[in-house]
Amino acid sequence: MKNISYRVALGGIVSSFCLMAMFLTGVFPVLYLVLPMIAGILMLIVVTEVSIPWALLTYLAVGLLSLFVTYDKEAALVFILFFGHYPISYQYLNRIPVKALRLIAKLLVFNGCMVLYFYMNVYLFGLKDLLEAFEDFGKYGGIILLVLMNPFFLMYDYSLDGMCEIYRRSLKPRILGKR
Repeated sequence: MKNISYRVALGGIVSSFCLMAMFLTGVFPVLYLVLPMIAGILMLIVVTEVSIPWALLTYLAVGLLSLFVTYDKEAALVFILFFGHYPISYQYLNRIPVKALRLIAKLLVFNGCMVLYFYMNVYLFGLKDLLEAFEDFGKYGGIILLVLMNPFFLMYDYSLDGMCEIYRRSLKPRILGKR
C-alpha cells in the first residue's frame, strides 16, 4: 500500500490542502498564524502514513510554492521557519528520553525559529524604522514577545500529541474505511 504512487498521491493531496490554507491567509489576514499552523498539522499525516523524509519533501514543496501562492508573505515565512517543519522535527524531538531535556530542546528549536523569524521580518520586510520609532519598547519588544509566546508554544506542542491521536483513532479509520 505504501508504493510510490501512494506516496506521490498523498503528498500531492496534503500539499494542496496546505497550499489552500496558505492561500486563505490572503483572504482572512487575521488568521495569518492559525492557517500556517493548520497547514503544518497536515504534515503529520505524511509523517504518519509515509515517512519523515517524504514529509520533508512535501514541506519543501509547500514552503516554496507558498512563497508564490500566498499573498501574505509573513504567513509564508512563519510556515517555512516554524510551522511547516516543527511537526516533522517533533517526531525526532519526542525520541529524547529525558523529559526535561526534551522540553529544553523543543524550546530551543522554537525560540531559535522565532528569533530568525523576527529578524527576517525586520530586515526583509523593512520594519527596522518602525522598531526605532518605538524607542525602548522597540529594542526589547522582541524579547518580551518571545517570552510571552513560549506558553503558547507549549500549548501547541501539547496539542500535536492530541492531533496525532485524533488522526490515528478517528480520521484514519474513516478515510481508509476500516472501523
